[in-house]
Amino acid sequence: MNNSDYIRMSLELHLFFDRIMKEHSLFLEATFLDKNNNFKQTAKNFQNSFSNILKKVIALSNGNISESIISTHEIVTKNTLNAENKTSNLLGIPIDTNITQSEFTLRSGTPIVNNQLLTAVSSINRETLPLIRNLINFKNTILNNVLSCKLYTANYPLLITHIMNEAKMYFNLLSKIEKRQLPTKKELYEQEIFWNNIMKEHAEFIRGLLDPSEEELIFTANKFSEEYKRILKGYTNNSEYLTNASLNETINFRNFKVTGEEGILACKIKSIIIPLLADHVLREANHFIRILNQYNTLML
Repeated sequence: MNNSDYIRMSLELHLFFDRIMKEHSLFLEATFLDKNNNFKQTAKNFQNSFSNILKKVIALSNGNISESIISTHEIVTKNTLNAENKTSNLLGIPIDTNITQSEFTLRSGTPIVNNQLLTAVSSINRETLPLIRNLINFKNTILNNVLSCKLYTANYPLLITHIMNEAKMYFNLLSKIEKRQLPTKKELYEQEIFWNNIMKEHAEFIRGLLDPSEEELIFTANKFSEEYKRILKGYTNNSEYLTNASLNETINFRNFKVTGEEGILACKIKSIIIPLLADHVLREANHFIRILNQYNTLML
């Protein structure tokens, strides 16, 4: 991995995943009871830590990231700011929307490598790795307490496992970059399986968070879950990529998420879905679509 790729790949990974991690922490904070104020405060501290890192990343990213990560709307969507404002008003939890406004102005370009930029990016990577590890441990503590009936949270145990697995993926990808190692074909294959499973679980969470009266939306979400199960069953250790099937399904699912987010923001869909969560899962679909398109290019 050359210095230019190291800079670009590091910044792009942080732009996507740092926001995901700080939002995970917000979703956790929002669902703890007042009696568990220690958990609430820890989640808030993680939000602040990832926000601070994201500000540093944004400051370094102009002209040093690819156009594709901007155009696919995996960093922010047109509705991210609105979703943040509505979520903050509903939950009473402050969200630094200046970060989002800064991300709307990001520009692409090829990194102009110099020692100052290299040192800054490496410093961010080294700062972020232990923070991710600590967040993984926090999520694991929450899960163990929930499963042993010592803690109540409105989050499903599967959702806590889900967000813990995403943090582990972030940690593994960043560790590889910091070691200057490009992903192998096997690792790309494993990432495809990972994100297909994430999409399947998104469909299951959406199904479970919709009001029971939203029968048509529940039916559609369940269909997506079943389709991702079918795709996942097609993978074996020796199978070829099912990239096209994954891509087509995820484009359809992304469109469903777009419609869902707009309905939630307009208060036309009955659910207990946090508005920012609707935007969050949309960005993850956009991210998966981008990497699937990259896989298709690599396979040509």
